[in-house]
Amino acid sequence: MMQSITSFLSISLFSTVYEDQLQKHLKKCNSREKPKPVYFAQDINAGLKDPTELPEEQQLPISALSKEELEDLIRKLRRASTSINYILKDQILCHQALQEALSDPKNGDAATKHLKQQASILGNMERLHLLRPRNCFVEFGAGRGKLSHWVDIAIQDAKDVHFLLVERATTRFKVDGKHRKSSFERLQVDIQHLNLIETYAKHYNDRKEDPAPKRLKTDETIKTSCNFDETCTKSMSENWSPVAGIVIALCCHHRCDWKHYVGQEFFTTLGLGAMEFNYFKRMTSWATCGMRETVRKASVTDTKNEEQNNETEEHEQDGNSADCSWDNLQGLLTTEERKQLGHLCKLLIDHGRIEYLQQRGYEAVLQYYTDLSVSLENVLLTAVPCWSSMPPSTA
Repeated sequence: MMQSITSFLSISLFSTVYEDQLQKHLKKCNSREKPKPVYFAQDINAGLKDPTELPEEQQLPISALSKEELEDLIRKLRRASTSINYILKDQILCHQALQEALSDPKNGDAATKHLKQQASILGNMERLHLLRPRNCFVEFGAGRGKLSHWVDIAIQDAKDVHFLLVERATTRFKVDGKHRKSSFERLQVDIQHLNLIETYAKHYNDRKEDPAPKRLKTDETIKTSCNFDETCTKSMSENWSPVAGIVIALCCHHRCDWKHYVGQEFFTTLGLGAMEFNYFKRMTSWATCGMRETVRKASVTDTKNEEQNNETEEHEQDGNSADCSWDNLQGLLTTEERKQLGHLCKLLIDHGRIEYLQQRGYEAVLQYYTDLSVSLENVLLTAVPCWSSMPPSTA
């Protein structure tokens, strides 16, 4: 009897599904490898590996630099910064779609700040004539999807509008339930592996009244080029672009990687490379780390529930604490000087992005889109095709 019981237990450990139910089980088993979605392409936007770039674990922190090395790094930064525009225009706007939400007395301070940022982004999109029918809006790092939600409200009567919400994490408190179901699609994927063109083509394949474009080519810099044969060639000759506009609220420069950075050519022309970039990206934290703790404490004090706390901006949570805490900087810099250098690093990195877009036919600019009291990261990058001068369109 003991032998038969042992035999039964042994079998139960390795065989938990009847053979005639195996195929049915595999369809829902969480342990099996799931097929990759059509928009997934391993490392399609990962960039090219630079043999001169050290792995991150081998890169020295700024605090490990000698006084002479730090001085040399600062000289390089100041010299390179002479080529960029320090003066950014104020484009702090609003949009009527958020007026009711902004006036809600139930809002805490943190929620109001988020709404002001979203309202200004929508205001700038309207200024650039991007809130139009027959557009596909792609929100990268969509999180809860609130920005797409407000865009949807702003153009709710527009026809043939589609939204792609790209987010690598499983997000809580999504507002997807408030969206027009047929026009919203959520893609859970890291941008590094996102074949956006495949998704774009699929969207237009689903539109029966329009011819489906052929697959576009994509390279390591997340740029797109057109490959629509004779139709595309004619459109390009008429200064047509598949991308109507780009709007990016810039933040988290410390998370940038050299191999992903589209401004490598700009850096190279200034005599800079991967080594300087990796230090400059760390130095960007100097621009805000003096204020970040104050902002974080205010957010915690103001938070009324878990949902609002979930909206805390990533850049307000995740600064480079090691570089922020090194206060004396070998005795070379005051707090104000460090702050100015941090801003220079941000502008230099962002200017590389501007040059990249300008070289590809876009009118790209940086501007302030909100006040520092609303967000420490208050710079907006916008880009539209240089030939884009179309008037606003109504639905």
